[in-house]
Amino acid sequence: MTEPVVIATWPFGKIAVETAYPLLNQGTSALDAALAGAKAVEDDPRVDSVGFGGIANSIGTVSLDACVMDGRTLACGAVAGLENIRHPADVARKVMEKTPHVLLVGEGARWFALQSGFPLASLHTPESVAAWARRQPKEAIPTVPRGGPDNHDTVTVLALDQKGHLGGVCTTSGLAFKLPGRVGDSPLIGHGLYVDDTAGAAGATGVGEEIIRIAGSFYIVEQMRAGKSPQEACELAVKRVNATAVRRGVHPASVAFLALSPDGRFGAACTIPAKFQFALGRAGKIEMLTAKSIGPEAP
Repeated sequence: MTEPVVIATWPFGKIAVETAYPLLNQGTSALDAALAGAKAVEDDPRVDSVGFGGIANSIGTVSLDACVMDGRTLACGAVAGLENIRHPADVARKVMEKTPHVLLVGEGARWFALQSGFPLASLHTPESVAAWARRQPKEAIPTVPRGGPDNHDTVTVLALDQKGHLGGVCTTSGLAFKLPGRVGDSPLIGHGLYVDDTAGAAGATGVGEEIIRIAGSFYIVEQMRAGKSPQEACELAVKRVNATAVRRGVHPASVAFLALSPDGRFGAACTIPAKFQFALGRAGKIEMLTAKSIGPEAP
């Protein structure tokens, strides 16, 4: 029997780990446990970057993105630009299980959710509306976005179950004040999340545009497949983000990565702006850790 492990992004990831880790110890599958943990964060109105209570886009709409992936079969599903549905990660799972597709977006995703029995719901809270009004930028088109839990960010949950299978979930309400229709890395398989029992699992958080540029999570899993440890793979991904920013003549944005190997080892790394903390459940305890920060190399 494999010793279970679960890991999740940011301090609010502790909510996910506190939900998922006991389930793993009871024999729940990795994907089921990771999904339960992600839903716990989606439901928490104190987390203004995921699910219910998320700060809206530039026109005041809360638009949700999520994906799920099963490392045993590589089955996956995702939704993007989903409005008025409280649990996008659950809908992503239904996309995986009930359709031949991987990604549904916008009105199509909402129609599918309604047909699958999900009720319509307002995602606003008084606090989220006040925060949107207070912090809304003056420019119509946003400048370079900031990542981090003080702005808007993702919960990614990676889990290893007692049978040695991996599962992962990534869910977010996206960058605050994003343009309507903007999609980041979180619902994109291979970018915000990638899970393969034969190599490992990886997830991302931060400014999705930078993660998409390097296919971050897939890159990390393939580095593990090639023999790198989860920590080495995460650091290589951050170095690639930094190098890409240098090539574009910009300062690296806030980006962070997590990784989990099939034997339970984990890794985490971030760009300098991220100051990335994450939650870990293993060996009978839950703890908060800080990732290694890596700055760009001098030219």
